[in-house]
Amino acid sequence: MKKLKNRWGISSNYQLFLILLVFAITGSSAAKLAEPLCEFLGITRESTHWSIYWASRIILIFPIYQVLLVSFGWIFGQFQFFWGFEKKMLSRMGFARLFKE
Repeated sequence: MKKLKNRWGISSNYQLFLILLVFAITGSSAAKLAEPLCEFLGITRESTHWSIYWASRIILIFPIYQVLLVSFGWIFGQFQFFWGFEKKMLSRMGFARLFKE
């Protein structure tokens, strides 16, 4: 855990706990929210080929996850960490121009 705290630039175990909790809640919530959104869009297991269904769910989970990560980070008082994490992750994915100041 010490290596992770050093890498993320945090000092307390409590902050590490909150960050890991936010990651856990965000992942579960994003996966859960993608299902009704798929149904709303008419993409169901019964009516869609399995590969299209799962690809659509994964594509939908990504933006939901991004929004929830910063939102839950804010709720748990870790907005600065998750905003920086979000910018770094999206920059690595080629969205750097969104964060030019």
